[in-house]
Amino acid sequence: MALRDLDIKAEYRTKLADIAKAFLVPTLSESVSYKRAVGFFSSSSLSEVAQGLVRIVNNGGKIQIIASPYLSKEDIEAIEEGYRQRDDVIRTALIRELKTLDELTELEANRLNLLADLIASGVLDIRIAFAESKTGLGIYHEKVGIVSDESGDSIAFSGSMNESQNAMKENYETIDVFRSWLDSEEDRVKGKVSAFESIWAGFEPGVTTFEFPEIKDEIKKRYLRIKPDYSDNLIDPDSASEEYTQLDETRYGNSKCGYPKTPDVEWLSIRGYQSSAIENWLGQGGRGIFSMATGTGKTITALLGATKLFEKLDGDLAVVITCPYQHLVEQWIDDLELFGVHPIICYSASAQKNWKRDLKRLLVDRELHIPGSNFLCIITTNATLSSEYMQQELKRLKGNVLFIADEAHNLGAPSYQRCLNERYEYRIGLSATLDRHHDEEGTDVLRDYFGDVCIDYPLEEAIRQGMLSEYKYYPVVVTLTEDEFAEYRQLTTKIGKCFVNRGGEKRALSEHGQRLALKRSRLVAGASNKLAKLREKIGKYKTDDHILVYCGAAQMLDEGQDATSVFGGDTRQISRVVDMLGNELGMTVSKFTSEEDIDERNTLKDEFSIGNLQVLAAIKCLDEGVNIPSIRTAFMLASTTNPKEYIQRRGRLLRKAQGKDYAEIFDFITLPFSTNVAAGQTIDDIRGVYTLVSNEVSRGMEFAKNAINFTDAANELDRIRESYKLDELKLMLELDGQNPEE
Repeated sequence: MALRDLDIKAEYRTKLADIAKAFLVPTLSESVSYKRAVGFFSSSSLSEVAQGLVRIVNNGGKIQIIASPYLSKEDIEAIEEGYRQRDDVIRTALIRELKTLDELTELEANRLNLLADLIASGVLDIRIAFAESKTGLGIYHEKVGIVSDESGDSIAFSGSMNESQNAMKENYETIDVFRSWLDSEEDRVKGKVSAFESIWAGFEPGVTTFEFPEIKDEIKKRYLRIKPDYSDNLIDPDSASEEYTQLDETRYGNSKCGYPKTPDVEWLSIRGYQSSAIENWLGQGGRGIFSMATGTGKTITALLGATKLFEKLDGDLAVVITCPYQHLVEQWIDDLELFGVHPIICYSASAQKNWKRDLKRLLVDRELHIPGSNFLCIITTNATLSSEYMQQELKRLKGNVLFIADEAHNLGAPSYQRCLNERYEYRIGLSATLDRHHDEEGTDVLRDYFGDVCIDYPLEEAIRQGMLSEYKYYPVVVTLTEDEFAEYRQLTTKIGKCFVNRGGEKRALSEHGQRLALKRSRLVAGASNKLAKLREKIGKYKTDDHILVYCGAAQMLDEGQDATSVFGGDTRQISRVVDMLGNELGMTVSKFTSEEDIDERNTLKDEFSIGNLQVLAAIKCLDEGVNIPSIRTAFMLASTTNPKEYIQRRGRLLRKAQGKDYAEIFDFITLPFSTNVAAGQTIDDIRGVYTLVSNEVSRGMEFAKNAINFTDAANELDRIRESYKLDELKLMLELDGQNPEE
């Protein structure tokens, strides 16, 4: 609900309505800003105004009050004696209006305790104003209030009512109300807002504004006893807010985010390596890296660690979780709910449409120690977390904070390093491959931030212990066409001229060189001969299901084709694959990319799992975190030299599933020309294609080393290595002082 959704009258009179309950409390409940200028100010007015402030605080709002103290005849005479005594006189008059605790009812004391805490936390600020007169200072006697919500709507009210208990309840007072969304009242609201802000800043002609930090200190000293109870009892002692009674009482109190507890489900058994990881992590002060093969339970291990830490800290913990993609956030939510946690889901397409409002409320609740705020869980994407908005909001987080980064290697990028907040005492970095490809600096930043490795659970050990499925690996040799090879050599020559020194003997590609390298890698990934080879290899699987085809992001055109003639201008490899498998081979196939929304992807996964959909064709969407354990056969068209990518892609295929004895991986090894031709080339001929062949063979060897059919696969890769004289060329380059990788 917003201000414009409320039933607001144009006028309120104290004898006809309780102005606090009928107007102030409802409007402040939907507001994020309250500006109030009053004629006189006292402890009773502070107590009464608290009725609405509880609600605005829960919205993460700010309160500004301008007031004038009650000055006696003696006070005015003292001021008129000279400027030197002014501050002392004002200070004395202000303090005089603050009752002692003995003079207050219990409800008033609790409300003033709350307001003192608001001043201490910077949520509420007070300034003292006087009208200028011939004798020095007169009485500032304006009575206006402005409430604003997060959508930008405002309500201004003015009239005879002071911010005091007598004014609100005993006197006959009237206020007039103006709403910014009504054309006839918009200018009145703008005028009130402008005047208030001008007075607050000290720019209003005829009015002098002072800050008296000593008075705020006196309020804190008199009334701030314990951390206040920010329940709705402070609004109306006869009513309790439903917001704080939705969850059952536990030893940790009510929490709007629930609280983490180990799930009591039959299928979840904590494995030895998970227990060791958590024990090591706690032993390192709650900081460390969980280096675990894809599919071995990194998420569950992290949540078990969070649960242990929560218990160790006696329930006082905020958890911030970040993921590289939105679909990973959704997968985490399922696991969080399993652990009894109901997170605030923070990203643009979140199902929680009011997540920004809810985030503000919970952050303020925790900052002000409101009951039920001892545990807080936020989950977001790297892009949202690195935004200016999110960084500013999370500055409120103090105390015990656990930061969990899924696929933590992504945060080593310069644009995401601002997410690595030093205020977060406890940290978990999750990644099968934390080392960033060709980015030692980014890798060092991550290791410095997260700390030592708590567990190193590699793929070969996971397979050996039965945590992941076994697999067979088949390298499928594909060669570039003559035109593709010519372009490859041209790009290679240009790239060779783009290396620059980065201190000492370290060399790196310039930005232009990196763009050329990306173009070259896409050329290899989109090699046109891959489609014919795919048709050949997938033929015997035409009636099978649970097949994945991993495509590159390359554009593909046949000779003489215009882009607009190919699938409406879509020339991507994935579109060609879907057309071939669906229209030519008659298989049921669908794309699985970032273009499909979360609901569509979930439907595709369900259809794929039960066999109604034979083939999923994916690009990068499956690189990190997507859980489709039923994949049995994969055709890897997308060549990559980045270990992070191909290790994750393999791990994605090895998740255990019912009826899955082993997985099969067909990896398309792209060569510049056939091994028969390569065998007749000289060392100089091979030199220009060394990087391509070396990278393809290295990836193949990594895949082959844990495969059931290791011997056959390794023999095929050794044949390629020998045909291209890779070992001989590498030795010659090293003896010549050159880096083979360049």
